[in-house]
Amino acid sequence: MIVHLIDGTYELFRQFYGRKRFEKPETARFGAVVGVLHSVLEMIEQGATHVGVATDHVIESFRNDLWPEYKTGEGIERSLWAQFHPLEQALGAMGIVVWPMVELEADDGLASAAQLSAADPRVQKVCIWANDKDLAQCVRAARVVQVIRRGNQVLDVDGVRKKFGVAPEHIPDFLALVGDAQDGYPGVRGIGRVTAAQLITQHGPLESFPPGVLGASREDALLFKRLATLRTDAALFDDVEELRWRGPRADFAGWAEKLGDAKLLERGWNAARSSAAAAEARP
Repeated sequence: MIVHLIDGTYELFRQFYGRKRFEKPETARFGAVVGVLHSVLEMIEQGATHVGVATDHVIESFRNDLWPEYKTGEGIERSLWAQFHPLEQALGAMGIVVWPMVELEADDGLASAAQLSAADPRVQKVCIWANDKDLAQCVRAARVVQVIRRGNQVLDVDGVRKKFGVAPEHIPDFLALVGDAQDGYPGVRGIGRVTAAQLITQHGPLESFPPGVLGASREDALLFKRLATLRTDAALFDDVEELRWRGPRADFAGWAEKLGDAKLLERGWNAARSSAAAAEARP
């Protein structure tokens, strides 16, 4: 089986800003939610059987206590923020497993789900559908890959090396040195992507760097590495079969009506029938 893990927060942002310029006022309230649901249904129609979505139920996490300038919910448009929790509820009604993250972030949820899934010998591949750079650390050979939404670029280990210049396990070291503007930490002044990759290739992880390499910036760099290191200890499920999509719940009809898109209900049930037929046809 192939497990598909989706960054629900990113998908909501993607749909919100992709639709904003042409969306009609009467459909704008839940337009991004509708877009994400159709996107997930499309994956199922194309053969996805095991799906999980991680969301940032709240934006702040334990990382905000470690670094005051870490990203917050400040600046998120109210009309976008108002769709966060309806997305979680609507996905659940559609029969999708959702992990609303509170103390941890959605990326931690994806990293944890990837590790749990990859540990199951029944799983052939894990696809992490997310754009965040830090998720590249989860890539393992061709077994766990990251799918970049923009262009559907698939990053395996070789892809990560080509993109960043380091192996997946050194992505936290790399980001600690170059920084991550999206997450709100600056990295080490004067060190760019090329230099960072060279230093890691020469010395290994930050903890192995000779004291003089980073000088007074060493402690900050180690802190930034902690910010960049994803948690994999979230107990999200006991059995990967919990992620199998079995069709919408009974309350999905109400959600389709609330969202103002009758096509969602029809598409959801059609996908469920096709999925059931495909399962019966398998030996």
